[in-house]
Amino acid sequence: MVQHLSPERVEAMARSGQALIIDVREGSEYRGGHIPRAKHISLGQLLQRLREVPKDRTVVVVCRSGSRSSRAAELLTEAGYRHVYNMSGGMQRWAGPIE
Repeated sequence: MVQHLSPERVEAMARSGQALIIDVREGSEYRGGHIPRAKHISLGQLLQRLREVPKDRTVVVVCRSGSRSSRAAELLTEAGYRHVYNMSGGMQRWAGPIE
């Protein structure tokens, strides 16, 4: 079961460095604006790039609306990651800074 966090909680975690934020949108979406310091790994590349995702950190996955990131959280959980969260509502609900 995927665990969810509010965008406000994710913003606090991102600001304090408590979590690795992974943006699973496509490249053009990511380049159009993303959470500062978010790592870009599109959903289609996630399984091939798992070595870039440390298992000893809290991971929050983000997409446009929350659907792709929910699937990404499932994939990470199935791959043995324990502290994985989906940001509810995706970037559509994000009110924090964007780069």
